Amino acid sequence: MRIANLSQRTTHGGQIETLDEFSWRFSCSGGKAGRYRLAQIDDYQALSRSRFPWIPPCHLRLEARASDNHLPGTWGFGFWNDPFGMNLGFGGKRLLPAFPDAAWFFFASEPNYLSFRNHHPAQGALAAVFRSPLVPAWMLAPLGIAAPLLVFRWFSRLARRAAATLVQEDSGEFKLDLTAWHMYDLVWDDRGVQFLIDDQLVKQTQITPRGPLGLVMWLDNQYAAWQPDGRLKYGTLETGARWIEIRNLTIA
Repeated sequence: MRIANLSQRTTHGGQIETLDEFSWRFSCSGGKAGRYRLAQIDDYQALSRSRFPWIPPCHLRLEARASDNHLPGTWGFGFWNDPFGMNLGFGGKRLLPAFPDAAWFFFASEPNYLSFRNHHPAQGALAAVFRSPLVPAWMLAPLGIAAPLLVFRWFSRLARRAAATLVQEDSGEFKLDLTAWHMYDLVWDDRGVQFLIDDQLVKQTQITPRGPLGLVMWLDNQYAAWQPDGRLKYGTLETGARWIEIRNLTIA
């Protein structure tokens, strides 16, 4: 066990209850769209990306359940590089964006569409990996100048195709009663990533994210969609009260 320096992040309506040393209940109150509601635990809050704690080989194992099989927004757990540097008022040292690197169990409701490739699942219960080229963050700053052009469908389609070329991606969708306790394993090494649920392999890929990465576990009411036709949408959803529980977290 090497887990240390876990920090909690919550916004309006978000709450985290510690059930045991490595067990928590993440909850968000109900409310209308237009207000971001988040409950999150991570271990990278005050770190620059170069100092994120996790590199392969490592093995994440935990049990999880949710209050409903179809929670509006997103939730999940795994490793990523916090590519957008969204510190949400919590401080932090990631002022510039980066291309995504991640390996995680990711649960996304409609209208999320979270894939750069048309043939990959883009919402639902996903086991997903992203690997990006090593590009200094300052070189991505000019992309912000072009961001307003994404309102034009033709430009947005070209940008999405470019992202699909630059970012390696693999994902698989699985069906599961998410309201019941299940054991999740994420095994990450230099040869790729394996995802197991209740000791059964549900996804294996030779794509391995570029570390170092940070641990993240969260529940929110957010959506983001970059669709094949170029439509780009993001925002927050109206929800009822909801929760997830995570217990017996280990990383070895």
